[in-house]
Formats: sequence, structure tokens, C-alpha cells
Amino acid sequence: MSEHKWQRGDLLGVAELSTEEIVHVLDTAESFVEVAARPIKKVPTLRGKTVINLFFEASTRTRSSFEIAEKRLSADNVNFSTSGSSLSKGETLLDTTRNLEAMAPDLVVIRHAHPRVPHGLAERVGAGVVNAGDGAHEHPTQALLDAFTIRRHKGRVEGLRVAIVGDVAHSRVVRSNVLCLRKLGAEVTIAGPRTMMPEQPEALGARVAWSLEEAIAGADVIMMLRVQLERQARASFPSEREYFEFFGLTAGRLQAAADDAIIMHPGPMNRGIEIASEVADGPWSVILEQVANGVAVRMAVLYLLAGVKSGEGSA
Repeated sequence: MSEHKWQRGDLLGVAELSTEEIVHVLDTAESFVEVAARPIKKVPTLRGKTVINLFFEASTRTRSSFEIAEKRLSADNVNFSTSGSSLSKGETLLDTTRNLEAMAPDLVVIRHAHPRVPHGLAERVGAGVVNAGDGAHEHPTQALLDAFTIRRHKGRVEGLRVAIVGDVAHSRVVRSNVLCLRKLGAEVTIAGPRTMMPEQPEALGARVAWSLEEAIAGADVIMMLRVQLERQARASFPSEREYFEFFGLTAGRLQAAADDAIIMHPGPMNRGIEIASEVADGPWSVILEQVANGVAVRMAVLYLLAGVKSGEGSA
């Protein structure tokens, strides 16, 4: 366990985290991994605490992961989505926030389609706020669980060559991952079709490649991004078949990577578009491990934030 003293009451993005804070989260998550192997998968760590899950965007993996993490920590949780909420009846986000604050939650986990909404919420409520994804801005817990997965497989992150390939322009995952992995000392390369790259891709702080082959050459870690059809016009690429022809990861193309390379994907996967099934289900894949590790990492985040908000702090 690292010696860092955790002092943050919110987790809004990787951008504001120091390297020491990132390592502290990863070290803390190690202690929660074994909970999943217990006959009774619960610890009393957050007993008596209330967590509200505010999901204004559809989510399966992230939402379920947080819910499981909360239950394993023995917290009481309340799940709130726009489809059945007062927001669908015209209530403003600010009024919703005030009503939630009146319920005195200890932590709020929020996902929203617009960037920096979690930051605004954190300024208005006394509860700890966790950003579970804000537009195409950040997704900090995804980056942390990815770094955790890499570290468990490789023993380190520093010095590794990581390639992140696909729909970079619309991905909050890539932004958080570039920030997180570079702070931990990895060499990160991003690649994708020109129509799916930001106008100034180098501004993300990673090396830029314009082909899959160039990006994954010698890579220790390959992270394929989902083509986010819901966030873009179909005109971004001629066809799914053509996308796969140029940027789909196959076993044949994987031969250009390091012999012990691992394959990652934040999910959900578009099989046959960004990744072949033979790769997604092959011996290189750690995709299901990412899902399992996500619970441990989110348990760590909730534990650390709850300690600060309760005034107990965390060593």
C-alpha cells in the first residue's frame, strides 16, 4: 500500500489527479480484489452510507459495476435515471440536485451527456461526487481500472508501449486513459481514421499514428475503442466493412505487436467492426478481466471518497 494520504472528496477526472493519487487508488483496489472470491462477497466498510447513482445516459457495464461495488461495501444505494425521473417531466437539473441534496446522500455517482456536469454538481452538493462519464470529456474510473488491469498483467505501467485505436474524437475513455497512463510513465500512441480523430490530435498528449499497423507495431498493450455510432454521423466512415478492413484488429495484424501483448476494450464491443471475435475471445484478451477489476477499482474509489467526506480521511 502506498504511503500517500488521500484528501479528495470527489473524483471528477484524471486531469486533476497526481501520479501518487493514481497509484494510491490502484494500491487500494488490490485489497478489494479478493472480496470477489469470498463465499459472501461483502465487507462492512460503507455500512450506514448512502450512495445515489444518477445516470442521465444509458449504461450497462459502468452502472452495474458501481452498483455491485456499493453493495459489496454494504452501502445503501438508490438508482436514479432520466426515463422515470422528474427530469422527464420538465424539472431542471439544478432542482433535481437540490432535491437530492435534501436526502443527505454521502456519495453521488453521475453520468451525463454534457461535459463538466459532475463538476457543477460537486460545487452544489455536500456529498462526494464521482464522475462516471461526462460527454466526450472524461471517464476517470475506466482509466483507473484499465491501468489496474495493465499493472496486474505486466507488473508495471512505466515504460510500456500502449496503443489506443479507433473512434478517438468521440471517446472520453481515450482522454482519461492518455492522461492516466502517461502520468504512470507509459508511452501512448493514438490512431484512427482521420474522420474520427480530433482536429488537433497531438493536443491529447500522445503520439499520433494514422494507421492501425503503425500504432500497434511493438505495442505491449492494445486498447480498441468502440465506434460510437450514436455520437456521430454515419458519414464518418463509408461502411462498417471498410472500417474493419483498415482499422479492425485481427489475429493476423496482431502479429506486429509484442509477443506478450494484451488486448483491451472498454465495451460494449462491435464485433467485426473494431475487433474480430478471434481476438476478443483469444488468449491475448483481458477484456473480461477489465470488467471484474472495475468493481474492485470502484470499491476503492468509493471507500477513499467516503473516508474524506466523513472526516475520517484515508491513509
